[in-house]
Amino acid sequence: MADAATRLTALAGELLGEALPVRIRAWDGSEAGPPGAPVVVLRHRRALRRLLWKPGELGLARAWVAGELDIEGDLYLALDLMAGLIWERGGDPKDAVHPVRDPRLRAAARELLRLAGPLPPPAPPAEELRRRTGRLHTRRRDQRAVSHHYDVGNAFYELVLGPSMVYSCAYWERPDATLEEAQRDKLELICRKLGLKAGDRLLDVGCGWGSMALHAARHHGAHVVGITLSAEQAAYARKRIAEEGLADRIEIRVQDYRDVRDGPYDAISSIGMAEHVGSVRYREYADDLYALLKDGGRLLNHQIARRPEGDEAAYHVDEFIDAYVFPDGELAPLGRTLSTLEDAGFEARDVEVIREHYALTLRQWVRNLEAGWDRAAHLTSPGRARVWRLYMAASALSFERNRIGVNQILAVRTPEGGGSGMPLRGRTWGSAP
Repeated sequence: MADAATRLTALAGELLGEALPVRIRAWDGSEAGPPGAPVVVLRHRRALRRLLWKPGELGLARAWVAGELDIEGDLYLALDLMAGLIWERGGDPKDAVHPVRDPRLRAAARELLRLAGPLPPPAPPAEELRRRTGRLHTRRRDQRAVSHHYDVGNAFYELVLGPSMVYSCAYWERPDATLEEAQRDKLELICRKLGLKAGDRLLDVGCGWGSMALHAARHHGAHVVGITLSAEQAAYARKRIAEEGLADRIEIRVQDYRDVRDGPYDAISSIGMAEHVGSVRYREYADDLYALLKDGGRLLNHQIARRPEGDEAAYHVDEFIDAYVFPDGELAPLGRTLSTLEDAGFEARDVEVIREHYALTLRQWVRNLEAGWDRAAHLTSPGRARVWRLYMAASALSFERNRIGVNQILAVRTPEGGGSGMPLRGRTWGSAP
């Protein structure tokens, strides 16, 4: 089939109503599109079949994960150009390639079907989590969702995250800081916001590989209980703790936050955890954390937020994220999170927006992944490595473009008498140890 790229470029322009901003290289070696632009490589006609059978984000993602679609050139630029073309056109992206009445568009669609070939739609890649049924955010379903994302292998996370083993937004006090320095500074900032001191009891909800627990115990003398639903994370964290001789001050549990009953705690850290809770459970989550704190105890909630929707009932999780990255994860606007915490009884004392910091963090994680690409693919699968490269690069752009943000909310269980225990000028947060 000669010059498939030229035909695809022309047909895409017909269907989308504007020229493609990227070049196309097709499976027959042909190439077309604006010179110097990033190149979208269609390695096999199966990629086109995926897009026709599942137009929009999920079809593109399946072709990418399967290795049938690739990008040569600046990945971030290509994603930015394609986001403006498909995801931000206003309305359902499926409408762009589902012509009904216009004879010209129907003819273009038929030509695309001929190019794609007559075979049925390919099966989704093995890395895609199959459709879930039943109620959202039951204990069993949450356990499965967490395992899908976090039980990929600790060696893979070491490669991506680096020595800090912190899987949340770093805090870049200097633009030339290393990732490890920025993650250390983030953990230290949280400890200071919580006002941790020797002997305090800290509950770390969603403790990951134990980095927050280790920092709080090592540098602030806290006694820490860390909880996670990932058995692999827990085993890794316990090993680190034993090696540092801190087993007498840190306990790691494989436990759901709904089952913690040994309060009161002086402080609670929830870092990148609340995104997994879901809107149907968030008030229960806030109530549980409030009940676990002593009077005057502090909560530091570090959470990704989305922009508010004009119609909040229309919000839905991105198909790619739900199927490949964070099953059942949900983002809430900052205002809703604050309101829910206040409804549970908390007094909100400080909100710090660190959106740009996450873009810097994600770009560093992408660099780590790309530098160790062959090993990453061996540790998991080529498809899983491709999932991570796409989701982290696209997420970096989303933070940079203010499509999503990340915030640290400091809240207090202020007693009835009103004594919050907070300094008059909280933003100094005390001194680093």
